[in-house]
Amino acid sequence: METYDFKLNANEHCSFLIIILTFLGGYLMVKYSVLFINLALLFYTIGVWSEKKQGELKKWHLAVFWVGLAFDTLGTTIMGKLAGQGFGLNFHSITGFLAITLMLSHALWATVVLIKNDKKAKANFHKLSIFVWLIWLFPFVSGAIYGMTR
Repeated sequence: METYDFKLNANEHCSFLIIILTFLGGYLMVKYSVLFINLALLFYTIGVWSEKKQGELKKWHLAVFWVGLAFDTLGTTIMGKLAGQGFGLNFHSITGFLAITLMLSHALWATVVLIKNDKKAKANFHKLSIFVWLIWLFPFVSGAIYGMTR
């Protein structure tokens, strides 16, 4: 049986480690970006549909909206760095930008509604929430499809 003796000099050893760490770093970045995007889906879905079911916007819904936005922004930022490109004019980028902008506007407006304690606005807020959630699903689904077909 033959054995192979792999000996690396210092320069080769460093290059080998850099390649491994770069691969693992990218691999971990993909895992974390997918995790964060899915956490955004989880938090945003819980917030939107529990608000609808409870019939009124509450403080904890607001907190969940902000957490969902934070996870979405974090995951999107990491994915953008992995892709190595800026904003492009394609379906995913345009709907993603629209979705994050709507999520931010949604969370800000929810904050205003709760501060003003407007009963009618709190009771009807779920209509806006569902609309924003549905728009957010477009880049979520298109990103998943794009990621699986690469």
